[in-house]
Amino acid sequence: MGNRLSKIVTRTGDAGTTGLGDGTRVAKDSLRIETMGQVDELNSTIGLLLTEDMPDDIRQAMIGVQHDLFDLGGELCIPGMDVISAAHINRLENLVEQFNADLSPLKDFILPGGTRAAAAAHLARTVCRRAERCIVHLASTETVSEYARKYLNRLSDLMFVLGRALNKAGGRGDVLWVQGKNRGND
Repeated sequence: MGNRLSKIVTRTGDAGTTGLGDGTRVAKDSLRIETMGQVDELNSTIGLLLTEDMPDDIRQAMIGVQHDLFDLGGELCIPGMDVISAAHINRLENLVEQFNADLSPLKDFILPGGTRAAAAAHLARTVCRRAERCIVHLASTETVSEYARKYLNRLSDLMFVLGRALNKAGGRGDVLWVQGKNRGND
């Protein structure tokens, strides 16, 4: 693989196609490639989040998620391949419980924001939801592992909780939505 990755400009995609991991060539605007791109964007968004100050346990969780997302991209790149498993889902569920345990119960809706790290976590959450919608769409026409879909669903839950946890770690509370706050203030 080292030799393969050392050549970046190949010109093989100039006609609007790209190769999957099994050697199949598909259009660059195919739903499978779009889904892979959404997962890649999510991974990059988490990479941006990791540039912020944060507690080490959150940092380690996010580094693990980045590796999972790369595996998920590989799974999507080779139709029929299964990499994401129930163990991945269980790990995310455990992380949600772990980080949510120290947070106060929610009584109101919250807005994305607070600290930069929390805002970045909320951005990653929304990118994750988009990737999830894309993988659900792909699954309506092609075979996709149920664990791949579940992984993105659980990950968006984790990113929501981490947004709150990062605000708490940064000395900020949740940014609460106030219904009708700006009504009549024209």
